Amino acid sequence: MATTPPKPTTVKNESSGSSSIFASLVIPIAFIVALLIYIFVLGDPSHYKGGDPANEPANGDYFGVVHKGGPIVPVLMTFLLCVIIFSIERFVVIGRAAGSGNVDAFIKKVQSYLNAGNIEAASAECDKQKGSVANVIKSGLKKYREMEVEPNLDVEQKCLAIQKDIEEATALEMPMLEQNLTIIATLVSIGTLTGLLGTVTGMIKAFAALATSGAPNQAALATGISEALINTALGIFTSTLAVIAYNFFTSKIDTLTYAIDETGFSIVQTYAASHKNN
Repeated sequence: MATTPPKPTTVKNESSGSSSIFASLVIPIAFIVALLIYIFVLGDPSHYKGGDPANEPANGDYFGVVHKGGPIVPVLMTFLLCVIIFSIERFVVIGRAAGSGNVDAFIKKVQSYLNAGNIEAASAECDKQKGSVANVIKSGLKKYREMEVEPNLDVEQKCLAIQKDIEEATALEMPMLEQNLTIIATLVSIGTLTGLLGTVTGMIKAFAALATSGAPNQAALATGISEALINTALGIFTSTLAVIAYNFFTSKIDTLTYAIDETGFSIVQTYAASHKNN
């Protein structure tokens, strides 16, 4: 009668739901905050000549200059706030996933215990380290111990069971690490495109001022060009920050994934080498 490997020992991580709620709340709150800043901080009359927002910004007052960027400015500010907030959130989450100590030092300790055949010490090291990397490795070590007392499978089947458990544990942990990175990646594109939209609307106003009969309205022309350039600058800055954040966190996740794969391979190879004659 054929036997099947035992079910994996991992438990599904439930943090993805809370992360989704966090994302759905951050975006509207960021928009409200950006709108309030645009109206009450940037649009304060003290930033304009004569205390009148209809006039030009006071000399050297960048708050007034940004406020002259028009209604697309609070949208771009929303994107910028989202990049900052989600970057902080990812930094905290990925930092926790790495654990309490240096990941490379932790991997070396676990591998040294594996080479010595001390599975209990390796598991205890996972308890000290904590985090996603330690959780996956501990799951593999737990399956390792289960396979040592499993009478119905040969060595190859046991190695496959350990490998499958590690892969499933990794698949459950990775979504938590990659959560909200899609939002940051999306902001790379829409930040630039929204800034471009503001550029176009500003240039439309500038050309409209040039098209007036007689002498062009110098103030209207300057306002249109200013709006175009401000939106361009905000869009580029937001996209640049989003690109840096996305690449930084992707690199961090790749490092953790490599550490998990390397240690998982060591666990399987250790089991195979210690039971090859059985």
